[in-house]
Amino acid sequence: MCCFERIPAIRLRSNIRLMKVATGTVIGGKVVVEGESLAEGTKVTVVSREDEEFFDLTPEEEAELLASIAEVERGEYITAEELLERLRRFG
Repeated sequence: MCCFERIPAIRLRSNIRLMKVATGTVIGGKVVVEGESLAEGTKVTVVSREDEEFFDLTPEEEAELLASIAEVERGEYITAEELLERLRRFG
């Protein structure tokens, strides 16, 4: 299963760029990315899930999480730069 999608990076001092999210599998001690290949020398960060690690949410927490995800998908969010600017006004 391949999952390549563009994630808009938060613009903070113009040092963060667009990133790709990719799904892969460890084969022979190496991560093999499925689908589109990455260029040689590409810097990557690997986040590994624990097979048995789960968390429980109450129905209210799940509803809040799903509502928050929907807001972001609709573009209803502010950037880190905007948040920092708003926080500076209170300081």
